[in-house]
Amino acid sequence: MALKRFRPARWSATPALVLLFSAALLPGWGRVGHEITGRAAATRLPDSMPAFFRESAERLGWLNYEPDRWRDERFRPMEQAFSNDHYIDGEIIPADALAAADRFTYLAVLQRAGLSEPAREGGLLPFRILELHGRLTTGFKRWREETDPGVRRWIEERIINDAGVLGHYVADASNPHHTTVHFNGWAEGWHNPAGYTTDRTFHARFESEFVGAHIRFEDVLPYVGEARMLTDVRAEVFAHIERAHDRLEKLYQLEKQERFAAETRSPEHRAFAIERLAEGATMLRSLWWTAWTMSGEI
Repeated sequence: MALKRFRPARWSATPALVLLFSAALLPGWGRVGHEITGRAAATRLPDSMPAFFRESAERLGWLNYEPDRWRDERFRPMEQAFSNDHYIDGEIIPADALAAADRFTYLAVLQRAGLSEPAREGGLLPFRILELHGRLTTGFKRWREETDPGVRRWIEERIINDAGVLGHYVADASNPHHTTVHFNGWAEGWHNPAGYTTDRTFHARFESEFVGAHIRFEDVLPYVGEARMLTDVRAEVFAHIERAHDRLEKLYQLEKQERFAAETRSPEHRAFAIERLAEGATMLRSLWWTAWTMSGEI
């Protein structure tokens, strides 16, 4: 399947794009949103998934926030290794980069396109999701084949950890802020179609302050779809990101109507956050189910 460029290229940029600071410094969803997403995805999984996995909903919820716990400048090699995995700046990514087989080919294409720091400027989110999904699938395969009960328990621990960490990036990909150069207020140097906010607190106010104050697990769970088998995981991952990107302008319109904050009372703002969290949980549930199913076929 040919992957298309993110549609909102209509928001044309001036020749010099200037971002005030990097999306890599911003967490995704905050602890509350991440834990809701992971726990909701892990609730009511198909009965044919292994019992150890179905019984780990609380752990999978807790682990969904894990990559943001690694953000610590005191350990800069660790911080830098993972900081660009949380986002993709869809408007500046050439179509041939999206078609790359892996993150290294993708970065090479971005560098040839003129990005001096391709990982930071472009982001690596879809490739991180694909990498972790592959790791989870092979983990399930090893678990199926292992006969030693003790070793099987070790593999179970590995699987739960990988599944939980995968969930973080799938949740990030459901947040429009993680799919765009407009990740924290409309970016300087880009055409602003409707006078959208340039407030550099927008990102945190939406995904942490507002969600933490207004959204609970019970609000999201009814909107999480059933697990489905993804026949083309790569295409589905990019489609998941693109659906979030398509909701970017709606997010900015809501901010223009009423500022996202703990004191915001708009039902429309609340419905938007629930929609995005449920979308992330639905996709994550399907990726887990697909990994388990594929593991019996490879």
